[in-house]
Amino acid sequence: MAFSRWAAPMFGAIAVVLALAGLWLGFTAPEDYQQGDTVRLMFIHVPASWMSMFVYACLATASFLALVFRHALADAAARAAAPLGAAFTFMALFTGSLWGRPMWGTWWQWDARMTSVLVLFLVYLAYMALRASLDDETKAARACAILALVGAVNLPVIKFSVDWWNTLHQGASVFRADGPAMTNDYLWPLLLMGLAYMSAFGSLWLVGIRAQVWRRRAEAAALRAARG
Repeated sequence: MAFSRWAAPMFGAIAVVLALAGLWLGFTAPEDYQQGDTVRLMFIHVPASWMSMFVYACLATASFLALVFRHALADAAARAAAPLGAAFTFMALFTGSLWGRPMWGTWWQWDARMTSVLVLFLVYLAYMALRASLDDETKAARACAILALVGAVNLPVIKFSVDWWNTLHQGASVFRADGPAMTNDYLWPLLLMGLAYMSAFGSLWLVGIRAQVWRRRAEAAALRAARG
């Protein structure tokens, strides 16, 4: 709690600075020779896609720790991550549709990458719905942890879908063994936006965990008061 008190606003401030720098570089970069100005959606869409998977990895890790070690803070971290991951995944799906319409001529295509990301979004929603449907905190934590770990099977499917199947999505352009496949005009603002999203998540996650801790403390105090 002492760490998050100063770390959350610090990460938030870093996110704002990085986002402003990334957006300025992104929107002053030259037009793409094929995609024109629509390529600038990349700076919003791609980091959101990265974060949709990263946040779920955090959720699954926290769920594993909560399930194995019965650690209340790990469960609070998993619970706080779920709505943030759902928001990033929705942003990835929405901006992907906006980008896909002029590039592919369709708002949606049931290819492997888009379908697996949609499944990820539905798993996020199922996690939150399951959590809300169970009143018993212990049972909710265990059931949601199991669901989160089962859903983690989808992460490698999303990552390697463009390699395993024929999809509309191109292969990896940044994290490649032979180096990025894009010029610095696009690479630097994309990386800055990725770091901005990461910092924003760190800030909001800490705020969410703090809220869960305070909620549990308030419930425990109310229970003690009710018992006299």
